[in-house]
Amino acid sequence: MKLNPVTERFVLHWGEMGSRWGVNRTVSQIHALLFMSGRPLAADEIAETLGVARSNVSNSLKELQNWKLIHVAHVMGDRRDHFATSTDVWELFRTVVKQRKEREFDPTVAVLRECLGSRDINLESADARRRIEDTLMLMESLSDWGDEMLRLESSTLMKVMKLGSKIKNLLKSG
Repeated sequence: MKLNPVTERFVLHWGEMGSRWGVNRTVSQIHALLFMSGRPLAADEIAETLGVARSNVSNSLKELQNWKLIHVAHVMGDRRDHFATSTDVWELFRTVVKQRKEREFDPTVAVLRECLGSRDINLESADARRRIEDTLMLMESLSDWGDEMLRLESSTLMKVMKLGSKIKNLLKSG
């Protein structure tokens, strides 16, 4: 498939951004390609379009499936697996946030709880215990708030995001 200039720029940029976010460049480019194409693509078509090895595409597709960002789609008359992603940016946002929370945030909260529940916590200074408690309280509060935000309708979430510093002014008046 020949990409239009804007789609090509988007796919290349998304690959660069993926690298900055700790995601393999090819993984990010494949996701961007599926997002922009808006239709299911076979792995060989992805490899040809991006100019990457078929094995790299296979590994990248597995990674995207593990992140729940793509799914297998079947195309009538074609026995190959095709892959598709949501074209709803809010759905993708929610998926990424949920996955990152499960992979990065939740394990940290669990370790903090384990630390506080350890028999050896009393070997730590009162200041060190307080810092662990404060960190756990902050992370649990952020987790609860994030879960609440993700349950909002997309239009409501956008309004909350646009409030920005206006929330600060609202709280000052109360």
